[in-house]
Amino acid sequence: MPDEQLEIERYELRAGPAYLFAPGRRDFFKILGGGLVVILTQAQAQDRENPELAAWLHIAESGAITVYTGKVEFGQNIRTSLAQAVGEELHTSPAAFSLVMGDTRLTPYDMGTFGSRTTPIMAPQLRKAAAVARQMLTELAAQRWQADAAALVVAEGRVNHPASGASLSFGELTKGQKLTRTIRADVAVTPAAEWKIAGHDLGKVNARAIVTGQEKYTSDLNVAGLLHGRIVRPSAFKAQLVSADLKPAQQMPGVLAVRDGEFVGVVADDPAKLAAAAAAVKTEWKVPPQTNSREIFSWLKTHPASAALPPVVAEVQVEASYMAAYIAHTPLEPRCAVAHWEGDQLTVSTGTQVPFGVQTELAEAFGLPKEKVRVIVPPTGSGYGGKHSGECAVEAARLAKAAGKPVKLQWTREEEFTWAYFRPAAVIDVRSGAQKDGVITAWQFHNYNSGRAALRSPYNIPNQVAEFHEVDSPLRQGSYRGLAATANHFARESHMDELAHALGLEPAAFRLKNATDPRLQAVINAATERFRWGRAKQRPGQGFGMMAGFDKGGYVSACVEVTVANGRVRIDRIVQSFECGAIVNPDQLKNQVVGGTIMGIGGALFESIDFAGGRILNPRLSKYRVPRFSDVPEIDVVLVNRPDLPSAGAGETPIVAVAPAVANAIFDATGKRLRSLPLKLA
Repeated sequence: MPDEQLEIERYELRAGPAYLFAPGRRDFFKILGGGLVVILTQAQAQDRENPELAAWLHIAESGAITVYTGKVEFGQNIRTSLAQAVGEELHTSPAAFSLVMGDTRLTPYDMGTFGSRTTPIMAPQLRKAAAVARQMLTELAAQRWQADAAALVVAEGRVNHPASGASLSFGELTKGQKLTRTIRADVAVTPAAEWKIAGHDLGKVNARAIVTGQEKYTSDLNVAGLLHGRIVRPSAFKAQLVSADLKPAQQMPGVLAVRDGEFVGVVADDPAKLAAAAAAVKTEWKVPPQTNSREIFSWLKTHPASAALPPVVAEVQVEASYMAAYIAHTPLEPRCAVAHWEGDQLTVSTGTQVPFGVQTELAEAFGLPKEKVRVIVPPTGSGYGGKHSGECAVEAARLAKAAGKPVKLQWTREEEFTWAYFRPAAVIDVRSGAQKDGVITAWQFHNYNSGRAALRSPYNIPNQVAEFHEVDSPLRQGSYRGLAATANHFARESHMDELAHALGLEPAAFRLKNATDPRLQAVINAATERFRWGRAKQRPGQGFGMMAGFDKGGYVSACVEVTVANGRVRIDRIVQSFECGAIVNPDQLKNQVVGGTIMGIGGALFESIDFAGGRILNPRLSKYRVPRFSDVPEIDVVLVNRPDLPSAGAGETPIVAVAPAVANAIFDATGKRLRSLPLKLA
């Protein structure tokens, strides 16, 4: 897959190529048995963003309906939204079928679950697969009854002939046959305005299993003969292993120590032995000099050196720099993998957003054909863009190969904080100019390090320059929910406020004056109306701030109320309007917006990685501040439904709204302009 399709800030995905991998039709029937299979082939998908993305649907002879997708579920609830898409076209309740997700042996190739692509790309393909299946079933029934296919009705797993009262289940129609049909580009699907299953609230399809503890995450997996592993980590980033003495660990009962080049790890029959076994391995490391978090913003501007912004000619000019710190993903479930070798066949269960990418990593690491590597993704306890790389899977597989038995490798919380990649830090220089009437006439925007997502302004600016400058980052960095859109929106919407203030104009009116996109105007109006923007302040330290933006097909605007007292910021209320085309599940969309908003509070007010000498200095939750229940304000979500437009994803865009709106509210309350994330008054 070309780099430009990966988005530049997905640094972690540049390591290796993505290969097409999907079972052939004969092999697929060998695995599943007879029935009806709907396939989207590569040749028929050239007009799509990702031509290698395939969709499969299988109706077994028993009538069981199974949908196969390379996408994975890690809390964003696509298992439900994809089920709604299929159910809509099969005219069957989502409870009547199951989804197999993220299994490189069973599911078609998929580049990965990221970029808010599931709803706009995968859902339409599964919808087409279900529509073709319904058409095939109708044709089979029409042939059986010698009836007009147009007179038949498909509902709840059956094809019915109302005129005669005849009815056949899907299984009765497919029994004893092997039926395959590919999907044409012109497959007709149900318009959003006519949705009966999609477009409506539907609870999580596996909610009961989650709340009763029956859902099995990678951390919960157990197999016969399972051993437990731990990696002996370097003493700092970029450290080189000088020596390793394994004997003290080898002498411990039930413990195996392993060294393979720079790789050092231990395996034990009891997880309680792991810490002592790892500590017993005596290692010496050579650590090169490195920068620290206090110097990071000057580092980003000088590696490479930056050129000064050219002058702006305008009646009113504003220039400022904005910064964003490295932050950690802090997933609910730290990385975990269970690896098992059977001869030269390797199976790894692990929580990853890119199972086929991890399959490639494993194949390359062990010199195997990819066909001999199977990656299975159990339900995963959150990812936020942080689970794209497969190092945990590779580590578990190395230990399992040495032990000759299945090995579970569970990263500790400190390992997750230290050895995973981080959201990139950023320095963003902005210079702008406007006429006194509020029309923006010039805009220069330079992002150092974090990336291109939402780099260009959505406002109507004729002379706009927006550039990204790649930097030699001192920390490992990569995808994070929203990518660089969070930093870019923070800089842009803070600067829009600064420009409005310099012009003496009201911030919402200034944005609307320069917003010619009606969808952008609509979310601004929706948020300000619900918030009652423009009302008078009621108490000392109260402040109001707003923002607007666009990313990944979604339009967002937020209005925020804060109270600043005794040097502390309390967010009292957030109103966020969001428009992402036709809404698939209103309740779950609100959950996505609320979740992104709460996560955004952390990046806005608290979260920052502290590092020096190649070491993370705050690698645990007691030292790394994330949002707490007491930090959560009243959150009012306003959904703007556009059933006339294709559905876009919602996993990323809502997070970008928080930081700039809060920063602008702090300025409104105190007169102090904070330009560095996290926002700190002192």
